[in-house]
Amino acid sequence: MKKLKRQWQYHLMLLPGVILIFIFAYIPLYGVIIAFEDYNPALGFSSPWVGLKNFEYIFSQPAFLRTIWNTFFIAVAKLIGGIVVPVIFALLLNELVSNRLKRIFQTLIYIPNFLSWVIMAGVLIDILSNTGVINQFLGIFGVGPVNFLGNASIFPWTMIVTDIWKGFGFGTVVYLAALTSIDPGLYESAILDGATRWQQIRYITLPLLMPTIILMLVLALGNVLNAGFDQIYNLYSPIVYQTGDIIDTYVYRLGIEQAQYSVGAAIGLFKSAVSAVLVLTSYILADKCAGYKIF
Repeated sequence: MKKLKRQWQYHLMLLPGVILIFIFAYIPLYGVIIAFEDYNPALGFSSPWVGLKNFEYIFSQPAFLRTIWNTFFIAVAKLIGGIVVPVIFALLLNELVSNRLKRIFQTLIYIPNFLSWVIMAGVLIDILSNTGVINQFLGIFGVGPVNFLGNASIFPWTMIVTDIWKGFGFGTVVYLAALTSIDPGLYESAILDGATRWQQIRYITLPLLMPTIILMLVLALGNVLNAGFDQIYNLYSPIVYQTGDIIDTYVYRLGIEQAQYSVGAAIGLFKSAVSAVLVLTSYILADKCAGYKIF
């Protein structure tokens, strides 16, 4: 109570957000009951109870099992690339002597992070079309037009690369901030010992940057099942459902477009349960590996 009295201003600032979360996140949880009913909008929550029948149905569908694999594959690849690319780029920017040039690059790579996927999708559709800039460039080397958005085997990689391209600017800024906290005296001592630039990066920069890398990786683990609905929904088509369909887009098609509310709710509940386990696991790993705690 003494701590609460000292910090009541902070709790008061949090109150509007807590109220909004309660209204829009916790009260709607009652709707989870739809996943256990044969839901009929005319009957509402009084629809016939079917128990786990909807879950048995979704796990018997090959399309759903395929979407689970697609979701994990795309999300994990994005996760790995979203760590590796920003780290490499941050190290390259850190080696620039000119601060002016460094700021220019930081701004350029950070701009796509502010654009929504609705805007980015329009840009990518033009760039990746058969007559787009990328295919025109490939044509210089005699490579035929590549259907980036219409080829089922290429589409997942297109989603992975474009997502990394859009978001790696934010990660780069985070790692650059972590690099500024490294004691310059360590590099000066290494130079006196005859260490090359690569040896300085290998034995000083990367080890001291590792806690931040582990923290970012572990915290991102909770979003493994969020493979990017807004990105994929704006860029995919029925021809790439086999490799590009993820859990969120599958739920949207079943629950909204096809009005299979109970099945869509069951899939959403399954995803939420798995995500909750992953979030809990990520916080435990963050505490063990990086000493990071929220509570």
